[in-house]
Amino acid sequence: MSAEILPHVKIRMSKSNEDKRSLRPAAVRKTRSSRSAESPDSGLGQYGKQRKKQSDSALAQDLRQMSVSGPGDPTSSEEKQLGQHQNSPPVAKSAGGLASVVRLMKLGRCKNVVVVTGAGISTASGIPDFRSPGTGLYANLEAYDVPYPEAIFNVDYFSNDPQPFFSLAKVLYPGSHRPNYIHYFIRMLHHKGLLLRVYTQNIDGLEKLCGIPDDKLVEAHGSFVTASCHLCYTPYPAEEAKRAIMNGDIPSCTFCAATVKPDVVFFGEDLPQKYFLHTKDFPKADLLIIMGTSLQIEPFASLVNTVRSKVPRLLLNRHAVGPFQRVPLRRGDHVELGDLENTVRRFAEMLGWNDDIVELMKSLEQEQHIPTLVNGTSGTGGEDESDSETDSKCSASSCPSN
Repeated sequence: MSAEILPHVKIRMSKSNEDKRSLRPAAVRKTRSSRSAESPDSGLGQYGKQRKKQSDSALAQDLRQMSVSGPGDPTSSEEKQLGQHQNSPPVAKSAGGLASVVRLMKLGRCKNVVVVTGAGISTASGIPDFRSPGTGLYANLEAYDVPYPEAIFNVDYFSNDPQPFFSLAKVLYPGSHRPNYIHYFIRMLHHKGLLLRVYTQNIDGLEKLCGIPDDKLVEAHGSFVTASCHLCYTPYPAEEAKRAIMNGDIPSCTFCAATVKPDVVFFGEDLPQKYFLHTKDFPKADLLIIMGTSLQIEPFASLVNTVRSKVPRLLLNRHAVGPFQRVPLRRGDHVELGDLENTVRRFAEMLGWNDDIVELMKSLEQEQHIPTLVNGTSGTGGEDESDSETDSKCSASSCPSN
């Protein structure tokens, strides 16, 4: 969430000290780009150049004879409420769906599960996604005076004017939100010994907060945990950067005097080195679960196409996205559309995990002295949003974590 960088901006490297000082081979360099920012009317202007869209003709050949399950009859009022509009691509219906994936898991066929997530998994925690009309982050940036929504997360624009991002960062900094049921479902996959890795576009840190170990987590769009100079990459104390930003100041590099920012990945920046674990993880996966993402941010969005052709892929989302919009779809693909938290809860109940997840939520949050968030708020009841992402780098990426 590759792109050309203005001459005065150096290539962004991974966040480790060794990688910051040396160029990664061109063959494996990946920068974040947005499909929505590639259209001719995206208004990139002087701060960014048009990105070339990746061809998916090869993908089209793979997506044949696929069966997908929907939440019901495509003509029913229920499905219309789930976002199936008349101008949306049709979604194929099959008798399998979520039950088929549950059956495979209960039979022990899914021992290396890879989970791909976007901002939609965090909306139930009160964090807005990026692209939902009216409520998404990009729909509410008028106060930040940027020429187009993604500019606030564009490294070239930031180099010219960091203040809009720092104003928004005050809202994005982790600490005021709690993990929800969806995060703990992923944590339970680890607890059951089934989680190979979770790849998230979010920068809200909620995966770590719910207890997912660092070695099981790839924060593809970085995080607020560390900070560094955006030009020379010299590390900067993260707490000092946060304090400056919260006070309305602009932190400066002690080495080159350029602007310091949290190590969240902007459009036009390289993804962290840990992202490249995907070259081993996705070929090894025997189940891919995709949740709360619009699959709009590259190269993250293309990860879902790198599992083996016979590996089942399960999309849990408000809307069909990416390859799951095509009919017919690849055999072994399944779609469950609707409110994400409700869908994940139903998934857990079918697996017989719901009680375990609720107990895990209570025990871990008591240890951390955090009020339990079981149904979208403390205690029971409360607001329960979810979305298609969404992307994010931050949960508000996902950005620019999906």
